[in-house]
Amino acid sequence: MTLAPASLVISHIGELVTNDPTHGGLLGVIEDAAIVASGDRVVWVGPTSELPDDTDAIQRIDAAGAAVVPGFVDAHTHAVFAGDRADEFAMRMAGASYEDILASGGGIYSTVRATREATLQDLVSASVPRIDHMLVSGTTTAEVKSGYGLDVETEMQMLEAIVAIDDITPIDLVPTFLGAHVVGPEYKDRRSEYVDLVMGPMLERAAPLARFIDVFCDDAAFTIDETRAIVSAGRNRGLDVRLHVDQLSRSGGTALAAELGATSADHVDHASDEDLAALALAGTVAVLLPGVSYAMRSAPPDGRKVWDAGVTVAIATDCNPGTAYVETMSFVISLAVVTSGLTPDEALWAATKGGALALGLTDRGVLAPGMLADMVILDAPSHRHISYRPDGALPLEVIKRGSLV
Repeated sequence: MTLAPASLVISHIGELVTNDPTHGGLLGVIEDAAIVASGDRVVWVGPTSELPDDTDAIQRIDAAGAAVVPGFVDAHTHAVFAGDRADEFAMRMAGASYEDILASGGGIYSTVRATREATLQDLVSASVPRIDHMLVSGTTTAEVKSGYGLDVETEMQMLEAIVAIDDITPIDLVPTFLGAHVVGPEYKDRRSEYVDLVMGPMLERAAPLARFIDVFCDDAAFTIDETRAIVSAGRNRGLDVRLHVDQLSRSGGTALAAELGATSADHVDHASDEDLAALALAGTVAVLLPGVSYAMRSAPPDGRKVWDAGVTVAIATDCNPGTAYVETMSFVISLAVVTSGLTPDEALWAATKGGALALGLTDRGVLAPGMLADMVILDAPSHRHISYRPDGALPLEVIKRGSLV
């Protein structure tokens, strides 16, 4: 067998996690493995002993027994924002609830004020270090939402910042329009006017820059009927659907996500067995966010129940300034194991292939011929060290689209 000239060859990998079931098991692990990339794609995987001797490569890496995993896909973040809410964190640790802080003008509204005051360059400059930290921690694709503007111009500016950061950093960013995060502060007594603003002028400007529309469908945000109307408007503009649902209580959002055939239903902390059965039937991915429950001292999502219900599971950081200022997927993987009941193998799958499915991306999360060459070389012999050692220091090298970053 002869391989075409390659850009990268990694050999003597202790454990190569492919997520390709043809190699057996959930993770498709190959021991003492090699992987070959040409350009931005994987072109060969297999045991090092079967790597053709005449494989020519621009760069060769001897992994010396280290494990290699697919790049993490962080399927739910709010990583572009301005301002700081450390004081709010201290309030919450002293007993204030999310709803109490929101009602007092804090929470999301605090970030809205800071984000509205920021210029486009301010947003880019403040957010690039967060995105860069995600990348060096092993995240090679991340979804990023708007939703801290709550007016037409700032929502547009947030999406423009996401696109600008995507252009100047190696990581792939997937923009989501979340004008329906909460009701804008000027519209607290005029909810219907704000819903009309989101569905009309805001969506008209935002849709060309976004891939998804999202709505926070919960008791503190938007009703089932409002969510259904906003989603319909977004679909008419060509956007796919993701929903924040049943985070604070069981309000019917998970069932609605299944009914609408949403790509993902995120949080689902209070979803019932019937809700999860509907998600499984609809093929909607459940995105679990255990970092939020950690930061809010609330009950963690029951990942075991969701997985065993036959739902496709992803996990994500929910990186945001108030309820989960988390940038590293390795920490979330460990939380999913320790607090949410997933096994180390399941949590890694959910952070890679599961995350890709939650974003409707079929070209990543798996290390197989034809897939993106997004991968992480770990300073560890096994992928299980990710959940075992959750400090985020394990990545030795991050490879994005076949290039070391």
